[in-house]
Amino acid sequence: MAKEYRLTDWLPTTKKEVEWRGWNELDVILFSGDAYVDHPSFGAAVISRLLEAQGLKVAIVPQPDWRGDYRDFKKMGRPRMFFAVSAGCMDSMVNHYTANKRQRSDDAYTPDGRAGGRPDYTTITYCNILKNLYPDVPILIGGIEASLRRLTHYDYWSDKLMPGILVDSHADLLVYGMGEKPLTEICNYLKQGVAFQDMTNIRQTVYLRASSDHPVETDIFENDVIMLHSHEDCLKDKLKQAENFRHIEEESNKMKAGTLIQSVGNMELVVNPPYPLLSTEELDRSFEYPYTRLPHPKYKGKTIPAYEMIKFSVNIHRGCFGGCAFCTISAHQGKFIVNRSKESILKEVKTLMERDDFKGYLSDVGGPSANMYMMHGRDLKICEHCKKPSCVHPGICSNLNTDLRPLLDIYRSIDALSGIKKSFIGSGIRYDLLLHKTDPKMVKEAAEINRAAEEYTKEVIFHHVSGRLKVAPEHTNAEVLHLMRKPDFEQFKAFNRIFEEIENQRLQTEKGGRQQLIPYFISSHPGCTDKHMAELADETRRLNFRLEQVQDFTPTPMTLATEIYYTGVHPYTMKPVYTAKTKQEKLRQRDQFFWYKKQ
Repeated sequence: MAKEYRLTDWLPTTKKEVEWRGWNELDVILFSGDAYVDHPSFGAAVISRLLEAQGLKVAIVPQPDWRGDYRDFKKMGRPRMFFAVSAGCMDSMVNHYTANKRQRSDDAYTPDGRAGGRPDYTTITYCNILKNLYPDVPILIGGIEASLRRLTHYDYWSDKLMPGILVDSHADLLVYGMGEKPLTEICNYLKQGVAFQDMTNIRQTVYLRASSDHPVETDIFENDVIMLHSHEDCLKDKLKQAENFRHIEEESNKMKAGTLIQSVGNMELVVNPPYPLLSTEELDRSFEYPYTRLPHPKYKGKTIPAYEMIKFSVNIHRGCFGGCAFCTISAHQGKFIVNRSKESILKEVKTLMERDDFKGYLSDVGGPSANMYMMHGRDLKICEHCKKPSCVHPGICSNLNTDLRPLLDIYRSIDALSGIKKSFIGSGIRYDLLLHKTDPKMVKEAAEINRAAEEYTKEVIFHHVSGRLKVAPEHTNAEVLHLMRKPDFEQFKAFNRIFEEIENQRLQTEKGGRQQLIPYFISSHPGCTDKHMAELADETRRLNFRLEQVQDFTPTPMTLATEIYYTGVHPYTMKPVYTAKTKQEKLRQRDQFFWYKKQ
């Protein structure tokens, strides 16, 4: 039987809801570009519940109207501690525009999927309104938009370099990455009466200071200090922006990162190093706040597409060590995997099973990559000295433990629960990890690990595919794949053969139609020419794939591919790289996907 919720089980979104709780004032007011869904997959809910757990009185203002008289920004009044601002679960410009800069007609994070629920550059817009209305109230920004724009970055939609987002937003402090630890420390300081401008010693935060405040040599974290080229120098010289990116990416992928400092005007942006990884216990806690796991009742009768997509899914880990050149996951969540415990995962599944609308099917048991759960370096001392952005490119690291037995145990334990008819894997699967053979000379349990990989592949195809299994080879050409930091296409072909063999076995023993392997591909990625796309068309034609899951490359802040797109060179080699940039070049490449259509 589903639990009956009262309106006060959600965090307040109106002045009346605040009064119903008997509160006279609020400690924190969070403005979010997304609708308010009280669920651990939505960052605003996680942060608000964390602040609530710190004993603070928190309210959320979802998708405030930024036009007109700003009444949504005034309705809650002035918080006692600070305003928090997040653009939402996506960068607002990715949310609004296609790769061809056409405005999207929908928004998955808005009721009924309607477009126009938030402004362009949401973080900057909200902050400027709040600073104008309440100039003396500190503003804390976070979420993926703020996180990935923390330093000078190329903005595809304005086609220019923009400074770190603190400059244009006029916010007081930025939390980057997954924010539980820095937010907890910020709360502790505020309770002690420490002012925002004095919070310069919190890891995983970014702040602005006057250029002459401190000598370069000092660093309170006893880490390296890296002076990046100034914003102004990057504007004048694209190669300096490329050099900056290499430092930024390497530091974001280290266990013990340095402090980054970048001058902009007469100020300096200081990026403090991140915290050590969350423990399993700490991650479990983040999933076990008193979420209703439902949209706020104000949306009754409306559908929030992003919620519908994940409402019966379970996230089992954070982080991704794939390091794909076009992806922002590791830049935001980190490359090191943080795992939930089996107990926490099963507890969430049982909570979902109690819902009246649960029909026995889990849409996804996964994470940023479906099959990285519990994977890590065998010798963490080696990991401590590593700054590579990927653990699987150009080959799988010999120190990486690719054991899939813990994940198999999770799947089987979920499926053994009475009331679960089927659990699907909706997240993308890394087939290179399934094909990898652990060397018996290196690892005592190599035979068991290799057997588990074969077992896992069969388990997924037999029991966890909802008609289609998604994988992402992204391209067929070796040069392009190397730039993408993706495995050679021969590995996809090998996995495709394995999929067909196992699928034929399944059809001999089970009823139902044939399942498909669905490959994802990208056109117009840096390094990809018309010739490469013609080869892709030939290759996929030979394999009898009529592609549907395709996309044009979209430059997004803080990815290697975006830096190549903007600077014209590879930041690690400083050698020129061709990129399709005009609309005609892009369309010509995209058309190659659809060789089977007459037009």
